[in-house]
Amino acid sequence: MQQIDNGVPAHRIEGVSWRKSGRSAPGGNCVELAALPDGGVAVRNSREPAGPALIYPGEDLAAFLGGVKDGEFDSLLS
Repeated sequence: MQQIDNGVPAHRIEGVSWRKSGRSAPGGNCVELAALPDGGVAVRNSREPAGPALIYPGEDLAAFLGGVKDGEFDSLLS
């Protein structure tokens, strides 16, 4: 299995499908995510697809998404 370290250039992560939210604006600055074979998730900036990818364990991303759904970060946009 390919070793994937935090900050690796995203184009070096092989065999993954990058996805972004359907709420993203066309041509906008979006966050894209890809499921990794080890259960982790890679995150990259859509405007820099060859730029660095942040790598998170699946459990950490699940906890973050739970907080988003619960509104824990809403105050950051006010």
